[in-house]
Amino acid sequence: MTLGHSMRHDHADHADHADHSHGHGDHHADHGPAATGWGMAARATLHCLTGCAIGEVLGMVIGTSLGWGTAPTMALAIVLAFIFGYSFTLYAVTRAGVALGAAIGVALAADTLSITVMEIVDNATILIVPGAMDAHLSDALFWGALALAFAVAFVVTTPVNKWLIGRGKGHAVTHRYHGIR
Repeated sequence: MTLGHSMRHDHADHADHADHSHGHGDHHADHGPAATGWGMAARATLHCLTGCAIGEVLGMVIGTSLGWGTAPTMALAIVLAFIFGYSFTLYAVTRAGVALGAAIGVALAADTLSITVMEIVDNATILIVPGAMDAHLSDALFWGALALAFAVAFVVTTPVNKWLIGRGKGHAVTHRYHGIR
């Protein structure tokens, strides 16, 4: 997904142009069944993972640098992951001209399950890596465990997003606003 790319169509809905392909070439070719495939799911997951990673890293850095224990550090990281995860969608959807109130609804519908699964998986991964929660910011273990956690979360969350998108939910609801294809 490209955050700066906004999808605006002269048609109110993709169904409006389902019957006519004359003169459009391949412009709308990605709106069929392939649009619900693994590529779209991977891009949706990467979109969520980017926002979550920013929030999670920030939370882990803050908690670790302040010498907080595991629980408060993880709580801060999770809260910030949700904030940043939602903010990426809010930015794209409001940039497409949607009012903030409606954009919040779109972000909640698009991201909640994805971010939740991602946070459960990546935090569980960090917890099972021996010594990861006690590692300092200058330790390779800290960054390695975080990278592993994000990779595992991506692999586990992508099928969740594929399932949601295939049912017209999750990031499928943002399609018309910010161009996830």
